[in-house]
Amino acid sequence: MILVVLALIVWAAGWTLNAWLARGRHAATRRVRIAVPAIFGATLIVMWELIVRGLDVPGVILPPPSAIAVAFATQGEILRADLVQTFVKGALSGYAIGAVAAFAFAILADRYAFLRRGLLPVGNFMAALPIVGTAPILVMWFGFDWQSKAAVVVVMVFFPILVNTVAGLADTQAMQRDLMRTYGASYLQTLWKLRLPAALPFIFNGLKISTTLALVGAIVAEFFGSPTLGMGFRISTSVGQLALDMVWAEIVVAALAGSAFYGIIALIEGRATFWHAARRR
Repeated sequence: MILVVLALIVWAAGWTLNAWLARGRHAATRRVRIAVPAIFGATLIVMWELIVRGLDVPGVILPPPSAIAVAFATQGEILRADLVQTFVKGALSGYAIGAVAAFAFAILADRYAFLRRGLLPVGNFMAALPIVGTAPILVMWFGFDWQSKAAVVVVMVFFPILVNTVAGLADTQAMQRDLMRTYGASYLQTLWKLRLPAALPFIFNGLKISTTLALVGAIVAEFFGSPTLGMGFRISTSVGQLALDMVWAEIVVAALAGSAFYGIIALIEGRATFWHAARRR
């Protein structure tokens, strides 16, 4: 019980420190913006450790962060191999194929109205399909290796990117399009010099949404069949072995990989859309 009380003290201290930083005169500085979420996360981890040990929670229900850290350190080779299989081979390859295909179809849908009217309702329908229903079908079609996981990822990322890109291409004002026609610009010139730059925030919005969908899709697809490798395979087998520390270690790896992927896309967006009103200070 002493550890539980100590956890409450840690929470109060973290809360007080973050409240002081957030309302101080340096609240808008870069260091404070980084320190506040870092302190919040560290507070949660310390509380997790203290409460689990203080209440004697069994490791098969919820392991303490220290046990997860031990599994993370001792099973590094397995975690690295699983990351390559799921994230690099499955998620990234499917993300790249889906993004390129979605962008190409968005250009066609923008050029031909009948495609836009036909594709977008289909896109909304496909986006509503549960992955647990489509993943086993694609695994049976493309086999148990990373190709089937990439196919699942393509299905998951294609329509969010398509819908956002089509919406972005239609975002320009009529006066701007009329001005381009006045200058005698062709469709391709208008697309390249006006509509694509205006659509970039929408395109990157779809790309950022799809970063998390890609990794989730690849992991879930591995539940329905994979070689003896991959995050989804490891999570399902570790749950069967009651090795919850390994399950949480895989979750940590997936969270870090997904956050890094999202951050890279957001960084590219900042470089490519520096001119946008949302980026101005």
